[in-house]
Amino acid sequence: MFDSLKMGKKGEDIAVFYLENCGYKILGRNYHSRYGEIDIIAEKENCIVFVEVKTRYARTPFIATEAVDTIKQKKIIKTAMMYLSQTSTGLQPRFDVIAVLFNKNIGRCNYTVDHIENAFEGVDFFETF
Repeated sequence: MFDSLKMGKKGEDIAVFYLENCGYKILGRNYHSRYGEIDIIAEKENCIVFVEVKTRYARTPFIATEAVDTIKQKKIIKTAMMYLSQTSTGLQPRFDVIAVLFNKNIGRCNYTVDHIENAFEGVDFFETF
C-alpha cells in the first residue's frame, strides 16, 4: 500500500505517461503560485491544458473528480492565470481532470485512468478574484 503522498505522486506519474501516450507535450509539473498548484501543464493541438490529478483507491466512497469542487476550480483558474501571465502562448486554455483509481487484486496493484477533458470552464476569470 502507498501512503497518500507516494500514491499521489504515483498517480501523477501515471497521468503524465497516459497524456504522453495520447499525444500531449508535457510543459510542466507541480506549478505553484500563491493561489495553489497545478499538477500538470500540457499542450495538445491548439490548447494549453491545465490538469488536476486525483488518485484514489477503488473502494473510496466518492468519485475522485468530486474532490474538484468550485473552490478548487477557482484556485486552479487563478493559478493558471498566473502561469499564463508569465508565459507567452497563443493557445486556448482548457481545464481537465484525470482520475487514477488503484485496484488491489491478489497481491498486484492495477489501476484505471479516467480523463475528463474540459472538466470545468474558466470563462469567468475575473469572477475568481
